[in-house]
Amino acid sequence: MNFSVSSSAFLKQLQLASGALSSNPVMSILEDFLLELKGKILTITTSNLEVSIQTSIEVEGKGNGKIAISGKTLLETLKSLPEQFVHFEINDETRGVEITSSSGKYKMVGENPADFPEMTKPDGDDNFTIESKNLLVAIDRTIFATSNDEMRQAMKGICMNINFNNVTFVATDAHKLVKSTFLDVVSETATSIILTKKTLLTLKGILRPESNVKVYFNKSKAYFEFDNVMLTTRLIEGKFPDYNAVIPINNPNKLRISRQDLLSSIRRLAIFANKSTNQIVFDLQENSLTINAQDLDMNNEATEQMICNYDGDPVDISLNAKYLIEILSVMTSEEIIFEINTTNKPVIILPAEQEPNEDLLMLVVSNY
Repeated sequence: MNFSVSSSAFLKQLQLASGALSSNPVMSILEDFLLELKGKILTITTSNLEVSIQTSIEVEGKGNGKIAISGKTLLETLKSLPEQFVHFEINDETRGVEITSSSGKYKMVGENPADFPEMTKPDGDDNFTIESKNLLVAIDRTIFATSNDEMRQAMKGICMNINFNNVTFVATDAHKLVKSTFLDVVSETATSIILTKKTLLTLKGILRPESNVKVYFNKSKAYFEFDNVMLTTRLIEGKFPDYNAVIPINNPNKLRISRQDLLSSIRRLAIFANKSTNQIVFDLQENSLTINAQDLDMNNEATEQMICNYDGDPVDISLNAKYLIEILSVMTSEEIIFEINTTNKPVIILPAEQEPNEDLLMLVVSNY
């Protein structure tokens, strides 16, 4: 088979697919792009066994066929070429590959395409559509809250709870929790699936904010289709914790405060907190917040007082500065609300004004 294609257009599609190339593969062919020509359509596939990406481009082609080509070699060759049409000549018997550009010829040997893992496609699977900008927001909000505990595989991923008229993304490491719901999503099926952190990081790298993403899912896999790209991923097996059970209700004490001012204050105070506990203490009085940090081992201590809107009983609550910084850094609202029950229950953190068709809840466990 042979084909000619714009070097820059081909490179763009290769870079999209490169998100699933393996750097230390269990099989050498996982370092390759699988190229398949059918008529004028060249399909590009990569896989690391957990995530697979497939995209395609229109070319001037002759003869149908497949070849697996070294990802690193192909990417570096095309990156080094100025924009031009390049011609690929592939010998199906010897798997020899010859690339011709305006300045020369480059030869390599491909691998047997039959050794490449088969990429499945959705076939009657349940699905819904979500705006990619919302999916990107969900990824940014949840990635930091996943667990690294090998004994809790489900918590290493992000739970996508699909309902008939909304979808909720949840992540927790038992110290902090994020629950991000989008209310303008319609599905004919209600279920929960658990996506790997690698899947969402890969998606983040190739999604464009202006796209719509069609999400297919079954018991073992999820598929994300957008802009002529299909990303396939294995799901994490197991049951995600009942996150609603740990969210306290009827919280009588409410603090409303500037997010950025509070974040800046906590960053300063964290310098003086104990490095193993990262503990800071909120002392809440009427319209007044005093934050204390102390490290007895180093004789370090710091206190800051902030004006706020507080409605509730006087309360002292110990929180982890590192977790608070992570949570406040991914929120975007100008003001936030802390809902506090008692000193030994988790604290809820909400945007003062929810975005349209969204419902965001953050939670941090107190260091009582």
